[in-house]
Parts: sequence; structure tokens; C-alpha cells
Amino acid sequence: MWKDLWFLVIAQLRTTLRKRSALLLYFGLPVAGILFSTLLYSSTGTAPLRVGIVNLDGKQTIASGTVEFIKGLDHLTLVEVTESELREQLAASELDSGIVLETGFSQSVQAGKPGHIVIQSVKGMQVTAYIKSMLKGYIDNVAAIGTISAGDSVKFNKLYNGYKGAEFKLTWQSVQDKGNTKNMSYQSIGFLIMFMMTSAINLSELILKNRENRTYFRVLSSPVSARTYVLSNIIVNLCIMLAQIVVTLFCMRVVFGLDPGIPIAEMLGLMVLFALVSVSLSLTVVSFSKNTASAGALQNLIVTPTCLLSGCFFPIGIMPEPIRRIADFLPQSWVLQSITKLQSGDSLTSIGFNLAVLLAFAAVFFLIASYMFGRNNDTRNFV
Repeated sequence: MWKDLWFLVIAQLRTTLRKRSALLLYFGLPVAGILFSTLLYSSTGTAPLRVGIVNLDGKQTIASGTVEFIKGLDHLTLVEVTESELREQLAASELDSGIVLETGFSQSVQAGKPGHIVIQSVKGMQVTAYIKSMLKGYIDNVAAIGTISAGDSVKFNKLYNGYKGAEFKLTWQSVQDKGNTKNMSYQSIGFLIMFMMTSAINLSELILKNRENRTYFRVLSSPVSARTYVLSNIIVNLCIMLAQIVVTLFCMRVVFGLDPGIPIAEMLGLMVLFALVSVSLSLTVVSFSKNTASAGALQNLIVTPTCLLSGCFFPIGIMPEPIRRIADFLPQSWVLQSITKLQSGDSLTSIGFNLAVLLAFAAVFFLIASYMFGRNNDTRNFV
């Protein structure tokens, strides 16, 4: 049996891998998925906000100090404009936001009741939130000084100048933002999951193709049993899945320089477990199919929609709650949840339940496939 099994495995591997189209499907597309993820997230950097300011309060101390404070903010480019220029440039999207310091602004802040300041934008809260939060802290501090000085201009100016000239000892250390890198790796694994499922079903379809071209019956005329034939297909499937995972992780880590934030050994083990789920699912699809056309239809019905619902194409967190509940019944979702937990610093033991669920999916799919193969009495079946 073992001699026949390995003969079939080697023969199927040679037949499968000598086709350029197969190499493109099994190894080219996952690498293309990494490239797409890299291009997708490499353009998501934060551009500086373009802000126009209109100072109608003249050369008042507080108004001038506020303008200087805004100029010193990070991720922001400040341009002094007139009211008409501000309206025109906001409408033309030349500016992201505008600030108007109306007459009486300095006086209201010194009185401890800030007012006469307007923030304008045609892009909504996503642009103005940063400016509002920074200005609020600064103006509230100056207003507190005004309240303490109780209308005494000399005392206010002394406290205000001391506030502006205060020296703080600051120790800083530059750190690398790995958020985009993790997003890229997460997205790349999402595409790999989809291509693994597609490849597994295509490889299991070889059983149906060999039945249609009568190769299967010629094999069975030899001492090879039907179970050995199907087992050889499973081994071939797992071998190609393993090679697919290794090539993808190598390209992700070495070629594209993406650090998924997870030890490669843990990522490899997790994806090999999902490969087992993919192979078991592919056998289930084949067991319900009478020919390659019906298997292809089931593949289109199962793979893409379930990957979409599981979050393989975009983070599942943006989906409505009912959709996220559906994803709990899909194996892809459990893999992606495990990756998210590991990226957050959890240990491998913390995802033990997720691994058990994936094993349960594989066991259930294998049992369904065995039952369907054994139940059908058609002589064209295999076991």
C-alpha cells in the first residue's frame, strides 16, 4: 500500500507542478496579494493639515500668542489669510480647515470666558477634531490665568509671559509605528487564506477530472485501492498547501520586509492547521459534486462569500454586529482572530480555544466527506 501511495503522490505532484498556470495559481497569486496589501496600506500615511487663520483681533497679545501656538503644532501647516480668501480656498479644497479669531477674542479669554473663535471646514469632524482639542487645552489655560488675575492686566501679562516662556524638561525616544506593517501582514494573510481554499478545492477536483477522463478506472484496475487513491490526493494537497504557506511567509518577511508581529514558527503552525481545514472542506465539496462544473459552482458559492464575511479583505470590526456573529461560524474568522490576538501580544496558549475550534472544523468536514463518499452507491465514486 505504501509503495502505491507514494507512487501516486509523486505522479500527481509532477503532473500538477509542471504546469505554469498551476505555479501561478498556487504561488504567484498569494505573493500578488502581499504586493497589493503593501500598495494599499503604504498610501495611508497622515498628510499635514492645511489650515488658514484669519486674525481679526489685531495685534492683541492673546490673539498673537494663539497664532504662534497653532504654528507650532505638529502635522499642521498654517497660512494667514483674509476672510474672503479663507472662503475661496476652503471651497476649492486648497485648505482643510480655517480658524477665525474675531474681534474681542483676546478680551473674552482674559475675562475667563473664551469666545469669538470660529473653526470652519467642509470636511467635518475628521479634520477639525485635532485642532479643537489642541486649542481647547491652550485657551483654557490662558483663560484660567485671566480668572486668577481678576482683571489686573499687569498681573495677567506677568503670568501669561511666564506660561509662554515656561521651560519643561522633556525626554523623548523615537519609536517605530508598526500599525501599518501589522495591517499589511494581516491583509496578506487574508488573501493567502482565500487562495489556499481555492487551491485546495482545485486540487481535490483532480479526483473528479480523473473520473471524467476515465483515468480513475484505469488506476483501480491495478492493485491500487480507492482509499489509497483519495489518500494520495490528500497528501498532495497538504504538500502544496505547505509549500504555498512557506513561500508566502518567506516573501512577506524577507522580500517585502513585513514583520507580522508574530514569530514565524507560530504563524506557520497556525496556517498549517488551516491548511488541514481547507483540504477537509475541499473533500466535502467534491463529495457533494457529480462533476467539475458543480464543484466549481460550489467553490464560487463558498469561498469568496465566506472570506468576505470573515474579514479576509478588510477588518471585520467595520462590519455590523449581525455579520460578525455569522463570522463566528466560519473557520477563516478563527484564524484571523488568532492572528489579531498574537499581534496584540497574547501567547500561543491564549488561543488554545481557537486552535481547538479549527481542529473541530477539520474533523467535521472530514467526517462529512467520508459519510458522503460511503453513502453514495454509484460505481463512479471512490470509497
